[in-house]
Amino acid sequence: MLIKNEIERVGIMENIRERITYRREGDYLLPDLTVDEGVGDNYRIGKYGYLRLDWLQQNKKGLYTELMLEGKLPEHLVEIDKQANVRVKQIVEELAKSENADETLKQNNQLEWVRLMNNFKNQAEEIVFDELIYN
Repeated sequence: MLIKNEIERVGIMENIRERITYRREGDYLLPDLTVDEGVGDNYRIGKYGYLRLDWLQQNKKGLYTELMLEGKLPEHLVEIDKQANVRVKQIVEELAKSENADETLKQNNQLEWVRLMNNFKNQAEEIVFDELIYN
């Protein structure tokens, strides 16, 4: 299995190397790399996007390098961040509904409502970390 993964990784890197063009400047060959300015112009990457970026840099260096060389890293981080935010919101709403943490509780016992909502958000983030960020 390890040999198969290594062969696939080498194959991916060779494919990337074949597609990179170079220009000569003096005695040096410089790669013609550009960044697509249109990706994520109107979206600022948030907490989950940065967590994914850090995890890729630390644990999936090959995937990180591949995404960066192909110019897909910003698009990937924006997509992960958007999906994570939507999923956290969905899970918090489901948990609040199942535990009857509604406006009535909020009006009658604010501290209990805040405690429950913080607990729900922490649970939702743990699920999202496992599903989207750290896989």
